[in-house]
Amino acid sequence: MPAPLGKTPTKKMPKIEVFGLGDSQATRGAVRFFRERRIVVSFVDLRKKPIEAAELRRFVSRLGASALLDVADRAATEGGLLALVRSDPRLLRLPLVRYGDELTAGPDETTWTAWLARRNG
Repeated sequence: MPAPLGKTPTKKMPKIEVFGLGDSQATRGAVRFFRERRIVVSFVDLRKKPIEAAELRRFVSRLGASALLDVADRAATEGGLLALVRSDPRLLRLPLVRYGDELTAGPDETTWTAWLARRNG
C-alpha cells in the first residue's frame, strides 16, 4: 500500500516536493513513483498555486532556463521566464522535483532512484 500524501513520516528522507499540474501524466507518474516506495511527497499544483519566484530561480540557476522549458522558445530569458510560466505553466518540462538541494525537470526516474539508493545505502 503506497504512503498517503503528507500522512506518513519518512525515515531519514528530506522533504520531496513535486511541482506540476494535476492533469499531467508525467506529474502523476512522479508522485506515484515516490508513493509506491512509501516516500511522503509534497505536491504543488501550479494551476492552483503558481511557482514562487525564488523557487523558479533555484531551478533556473541549477538546471538552466532551456532545461525547464518544454518548448523551443529562445525568446524566453531568465527575466521573462517567471511571467511566461505564471501565465502558462504547461510550458515547463514537468514535473519539477526537489529533493533537499537537488533538482530535476521532467520525468527522471534514474536520478530519483539514485536519490533513494543513497538514502538506503
